[in-house]
Amino acid sequence: MRRAALFLFLAGCSSVKPAWSIVQTSDETKRSLADGEVIGGEGKYKSHAWLGIPFAAPPVGPLRWRAPKAAERWTTPLSATRFKSACVQPATVFVTNEEADGDVLGTEDCLYLNVWAPKFEPAKVPQGEARLPVMVWIHGGANSLGSAAAYDLGHLATAQKVIGVSVQYRLGPLGWFKNAALKEGEGDAVEDSGNYGTLDLIRALEWVRDNAAAFGGDPGNVTIFGESAGGQNVYSLLLSARAKGLFHRAIAQSPVLAKGTMAIAENYTDDAKAPGHRNSTNEVVARMLIAEGAADRAAAKKKAEDLGPAKIAAWLRAKSGAEIVRAYLKGNADASLRMLDMPLVFPDGTVEPAEPWAVAFGKPGWNQVPVLTGSNHDEAKLFLFLDPKYTWKLFGKLPRIRDEARYESTSQTMSRLWKAKAVDDVAEAMIASGAPAVYAYRFDWNQLPTKLGTNLSKILGAAHGMEIQFAHGHFEGQLATFLGEEGRVEREALSAAMMQHWGDFARNGKPGEQWLPYDPAPGAAKFLVLDAAPAGIRMDTSVERSAQIVADLLADNRIPALKDKCDGLHRMEKVGFVDLAQIPKDCPPKTE
Repeated sequence: MRRAALFLFLAGCSSVKPAWSIVQTSDETKRSLADGEVIGGEGKYKSHAWLGIPFAAPPVGPLRWRAPKAAERWTTPLSATRFKSACVQPATVFVTNEEADGDVLGTEDCLYLNVWAPKFEPAKVPQGEARLPVMVWIHGGANSLGSAAAYDLGHLATAQKVIGVSVQYRLGPLGWFKNAALKEGEGDAVEDSGNYGTLDLIRALEWVRDNAAAFGGDPGNVTIFGESAGGQNVYSLLLSARAKGLFHRAIAQSPVLAKGTMAIAENYTDDAKAPGHRNSTNEVVARMLIAEGAADRAAAKKKAEDLGPAKIAAWLRAKSGAEIVRAYLKGNADASLRMLDMPLVFPDGTVEPAEPWAVAFGKPGWNQVPVLTGSNHDEAKLFLFLDPKYTWKLFGKLPRIRDEARYESTSQTMSRLWKAKAVDDVAEAMIASGAPAVYAYRFDWNQLPTKLGTNLSKILGAAHGMEIQFAHGHFEGQLATFLGEEGRVEREALSAAMMQHWGDFARNGKPGEQWLPYDPAPGAAKFLVLDAAPAGIRMDTSVERSAQIVADLLADNRIPALKDKCDGLHRMEKVGFVDLAQIPKDCPPKTE
């Protein structure tokens, strides 16, 4: 089994250019949109598909680091039969249908979306009350990696009678960039927010509002759903006043919480009052100036000051997207997944609230729609699996765990903290502020095979991203070969049940009779466990609390060395899943 194939399986992606990236044109797919006519084709799973529809103008040249503008109208029918290029990002095995420019791939002209629908002749597209729910998928990848081309919503669309939409948005420093130089002459709080990737998603939802009916979708019944950073973006849209009324349900799969301040996003690391991140925009500007000849960091800071905001802004906009991403890669600490380590989704006070998300969800001001949120039982195992401190490769290829006790204990701690902070705490805050309904889940399926001596159920289990193919309803290509026939009936039954839950939630805000709302009362129902037989799908009453998880870790005799216990806590503090005050004072300082 190739290592890349395993990585891609974990991400719910395909390791080759998706077979559905080009669809056979069909006259039945001609639809009239607000910007012109579009023609799609035959998708998989007996669906119609429209790929690569622009929802905004290309954010290039003077439109880089600007709120997205409306796309230009077209006068002849647009052939929507091919996925468009991914947004600029580090090159990885997770996006393989792109030509890479060395260590960077993608293009800045990437604001496109894709649509799937059950097959309808033009005259039979649902109208009025017969229109179908719309489900808008937001891909993950730490908001610095990924592509909509990795996902096919055709099965979900046909099985659940919904309209599926997948969206691309600017990533990394092209999607989130907060710097004083870009304020020159603007005076617009939205333009100055730095949250351009978030604004792309809002613009995509405006497009859905204006065009869903052309495909038979109901613009008054839109569900946003996404995984990992996609789940974080679902939370960000729930909190953004600019997204109000653009969606009516929200599903956050393994969401991440935004962490940081505006100062961390922009300031130098040695700022006397508010030190910034090592990949703050000021630090990256200095790094780029050094690459162009500044003697050292001090000289680069002086040069930036001498140039002034207008010249720095023009200089930054003249750089290629690849140059900007490379400047961030030089400041990356973790190369295992090549996700950019940088501040993202800023608390600017206009696009996003200025206060911490857990606080904001506890107040009535957020977009209070029915919410479904959850995490996976073994979230952290994906990241430990890729970390040479925790695994090694036999013959340089076959993954093995270094210390099984440490591996399992660290994974349990990190995965439980993920659920505590991003699911349980958020659900209870939402309920306290008057949310109409909150549902939670934990994905437990771990029936992976043993390959070449590697027990994948143990090394991965219900790892981060594992639930995606179940919710989308497809196990194909290398993934099907990888899983084999054993357990196929059980996993397909779980997938069908999950699609039904997701579809029911999109239709009416309730994911089925068996799935009870989250109830904060002690001993009451909290979340649905999603698992295949024999354990099966069932409600659970337990709740995770970060203080108890930290106490359990410190008392865990499977890891005798305190420094090994501290590693998992430092990892979780970095992403906001444990408070710095909860880490024992005698823990060694965290290492980057």
